[in-house]
Amino acid sequence: MLPKTFIRHISQFAGVRDAAKYVPRRALLYVPASNQKMLDKIPTMQADSVVIELEDGVALTAKAEARAQAAVALDKIPYHSLACQELGLRVNSVSSGLLEDDIKAISKAEKLPHAFMVPKVDSPEDLVTIYNIFREHYGDERITNTNTRLVIWIESARALLDMPRILSSTLNLHKQAGFFKLDAVVFGSDDFCADIGSTRSSHGTETLFARQKFVTCCKAFQLQAIDSVYIDIKDLDGLKRQSAEGRQWGFTGKQVIHPSQVSVVQEQFLPPKERIEWATELVHAYSEHESLGKGAFQFRGQMIDRPLLLQALNIIQLVERVQN
Repeated sequence: MLPKTFIRHISQFAGVRDAAKYVPRRALLYVPASNQKMLDKIPTMQADSVVIELEDGVALTAKAEARAQAAVALDKIPYHSLACQELGLRVNSVSSGLLEDDIKAISKAEKLPHAFMVPKVDSPEDLVTIYNIFREHYGDERITNTNTRLVIWIESARALLDMPRILSSTLNLHKQAGFFKLDAVVFGSDDFCADIGSTRSSHGTETLFARQKFVTCCKAFQLQAIDSVYIDIKDLDGLKRQSAEGRQWGFTGKQVIHPSQVSVVQEQFLPPKERIEWATELVHAYSEHESLGKGAFQFRGQMIDRPLLLQALNIIQLVERVQN
């Protein structure tokens, strides 16, 4: 694998995120905060991103208990020895009316999660509400003096159509106001299907257009794109097929709802050996041409420019993090 200093140099030249800060999210595994036994198992969970869940996985009658247990878990969990790459926390949406209660309770914890995760972001106006609630309960200093990332969900027809404006507004909140930096976007297929009146299937043809538009928008803003849940937890062959399809389309990870799905998904979202070799050799070749002041060039019969370089860097960053 390439030296980290070399990767950082090429990354900065290409205008992408620092490789040392790259967070793999091949699998997002939800852990309901109302289930203390599951919370206690978080340190040993192998999913790239383990998400403490306050939203759909928690019954309305258990929300208060879940908030209290989540706040305790954030301070109790040993971040330095986690088996996962990221500990996230998913709150409730703006439209639910529960977001402020979530943030008020969670802000009592001394530690922040690696990522705050906000579902059902339907408009830039939702972002203003989210930002104001976080500012009120965390304060500007705690928000700006942290490496905590932001992950949002797109789950409605309105949000999908307005996605470029939503992503742009979220990134601008980081640049202009110091809010958490948007790092990944998740496609919420169940709520999307309910919104448009379609029927969920294991083959996912009802969301084909939405998933392809979604991943295109994410990549236009250089953001990770996290694919939909595979609903049949017993059908691991179907999960494997849909995971491989998602990676081929450009998705960087997938949501999972059961630990048995994690290894299948993460294996499929790890690039094959020949793709890793391609990426490593391409970045070396690009560095040589860049030092000579040249632009596009041929590599293995392909014309190479910045977009292909970004693909190669994404592969190298992913492999570097998951193998450490």
